[in-house]
Amino acid sequence: MIPALLVGAVLLSMTSVFAAAASCSPSGLSAGYGPGGVTQQVGDHPFTAEQLTNAQIIVAVAVGRKLPKRAAVLALATAMVESELRNVAYGDRDSLGLFQQRPSMGWGSPSQLLDPVYAAGKFYDALLAVPGWHTKPPGEAEQAVQRSEFPERYGPREPAAAALTAKYWSGPDNPVPSSGADVVLLVELAFGGCPDKGAGELGEVDPKKLPADFALPTQQQQRAAVTYVLAKLGRPYVWGATGPDSFDCSGLMMAAWAHAGVKISRTTYTQMYDGVAVGSLAKVQPGDMLFIPGSDGTAARPGHVGMYIGHGYVVDAYDTDHGVILTNLKSWESKIVAIRRVVGGQVGEDPRS
Repeated sequence: MIPALLVGAVLLSMTSVFAAAASCSPSGLSAGYGPGGVTQQVGDHPFTAEQLTNAQIIVAVAVGRKLPKRAAVLALATAMVESELRNVAYGDRDSLGLFQQRPSMGWGSPSQLLDPVYAAGKFYDALLAVPGWHTKPPGEAEQAVQRSEFPERYGPREPAAAALTAKYWSGPDNPVPSSGADVVLLVELAFGGCPDKGAGELGEVDPKKLPADFALPTQQQQRAAVTYVLAKLGRPYVWGATGPDSFDCSGLMMAAWAHAGVKISRTTYTQMYDGVAVGSLAKVQPGDMLFIPGSDGTAARPGHVGMYIGHGYVVDAYDTDHGVILTNLKSWESKIVAIRRVVGGQVGEDPRS
């Protein structure tokens, strides 16, 4: 059952959505809409209290992220098909939650996918990566995200989803977010790969040799991940490869963290949402993943990733000509658009001091 406290977030920003989970009082809920409330008729369809609670959360996340109403309609239609708007802890294979997202496909951990706010956010992340999602015929955008064996089921649910969106939407409609000037090559999540097929940033260091004064990090999982990428220096770059003898950029990251006992997602695009964000280079730690546009990406959807290993160095699967190489952080600095931390100390510690 979804906590009723979350529903007070409908009129708030995305930040407030999370704050509401901790601070809203039950009096802030619309009568009968939360868990334990009565069934409501919305449009032509009756919905239980649980379903309406989850619908409110899905719409609230869209409002908080300033997405168009169309995004909320697509998310609700998807959740209706996948779970009937119920936050279920079971599904086909390892599918979970409102959207039946799978941990094994890089959507998140089981506990994350059973958090309606997180699950809705991950759906919206994937939806925004679909070119022209807002203009596709009914059912097509949902299918592009879900890759269902039954794509015909989504479109018929959109009218009911639109009625729910209209009921819970707060404020004016929002414009479609800009996707940047360049069209990014998106990779099938089931296959993976670096969208730019290589091309990181070369620095003025020996790309195949570690400096003599280098010291491994002390944190156990960071140390394991860094040790792994260093052991792969000189291995060839092959787009779509995840090791053990060849890699693409995101494949190297996934393999390194798997060696450390940590499961992350497969592609550069999805790895941008793994772990937690690090706000600046001054706070970077060994093991942090650094994202840059690369040859075919943009700041909004970077196409290349490398790992900061400490002491001002980065390891990445560069391209087919160079393979896995060592570079210096300075050669990346002007290009970095995101930093993600999978494990480690508190954000704010500077491991270089």
